[in-house]
Amino acid sequence: MAKKTLSDFAEEHNRPVAPVVTRGLSRKTVLITGANAGIGFEAAKHFALMKPARLIIACRSQERGERAVNDIEGATGFKSELRIIDLAQFASVLEFVDKLEKDGVKIDIFVANAGAVWSDYSETVDGWEQTIQVNYLSTALLCLLLLPRLQVASGDFDPRVVIVGSAGHFRIAFEEEVMSSRSILKKLCEQPESFETKRYREAKTLILFFVRSLAERLKSQRLIVNCVDPGYCVSELSRNIEYKPGELVPHTAEEGSRQLIWAAIGGEGREAELRGAYIANADVSEPSDFVIGEEGIVAQERVWTETMEVFSKLSPKVVQAIANLG
Repeated sequence: MAKKTLSDFAEEHNRPVAPVVTRGLSRKTVLITGANAGIGFEAAKHFALMKPARLIIACRSQERGERAVNDIEGATGFKSELRIIDLAQFASVLEFVDKLEKDGVKIDIFVANAGAVWSDYSETVDGWEQTIQVNYLSTALLCLLLLPRLQVASGDFDPRVVIVGSAGHFRIAFEEEVMSSRSILKKLCEQPESFETKRYREAKTLILFFVRSLAERLKSQRLIVNCVDPGYCVSELSRNIEYKPGELVPHTAEEGSRQLIWAAIGGEGREAELRGAYIANADVSEPSDFVIGEEGIVAQERVWTETMEVFSKLSPKVVQAIANLG
C-alpha cells in the first residue's frame, strides 16, 4: 500500500486551497458531465465566467439540468447548453455521442465529473454493478468515443480530457482473490456480504488505471488525458462517503471545483508532465504505491484488456474507436 499515511493526507488536504486558474476560452468548447450539482456545477460556473464558445453540461435529469442551466446563467450571465446522458446505460452513452457527432460538435475540454456512491448493491440494465458501471465503465466508454471529437479541436490548445478520481485509491490494493480471478472487473462486481464505499474507491482506482493506459496509447498525439482528485468536499456525493471526525476539513464544492479547472486548463508549459497524470492540490502528484508498483502495473494492463473486450461487444463504432488507438 501507499507510504502516505492518513495524517499525511489530512495535512495536505487541510492546506488553504489555491485560487482558481483562468484563461481565455472564447474559441473553445467545454463539455462537463454531472454539472447540475456539487463540484461539477461550480466548475461549470467557473468555465462560464471564461466565456467559452460553447459550454455543454451533461446530466441524467432534464429537470435538474434545466435548473442548472438557468442558475449558471443567473450567476454568470452565460447561457450554457444541456444534453442528457445516463451513465447507468451503455445505450445512453452511445446515443449521447451520436447526437454530438450529428451536430458536428468539436470539443476542446472534456471534464468527466459525473459519479455516484451507493450504499446498497444493485445491477444496471447492462448487468454490471452500478458503482463500477457509472464511475468506471461508462465514463471510460464516453471518453473513448469522444476522442475523435477532441482530436479535431482548434490547434492553439492541446485538447484535454479530465476524469475525476479520488484519493480514496490510496486505500485500495486488489486482494489476492481479485488478482487471481479470471476477470478483475467481474470479480469486483460480485455482490459482497456487506456493501460499503470500498466499491467506490475501487472504481476510482480503475479509472486511474484507464487514464494511465489511455495516455500511454495517445503519447504521440497532442491530446492530454489526466485524472484529478478534487479532495473531500461537501456535496451530494459526500453524504455516502465515510471519514472519521477530525480526519479532514471538508472543502466547499467551489473549492473542490478549482482542482477540476486546474486539471483542465492549468499547468501551462508542463503539457508533457500532465499526460496520464494524477493531479491533486493543483499540481501533478504521485499515485499510490499499489498503482505504480509491480502488481498495479499488471492489474492496469489486465483491466485495460478486459475493458476493451467489454466495449468491443457494444457496437461497430466502439470497435473502430479501439482500433484507432493502435
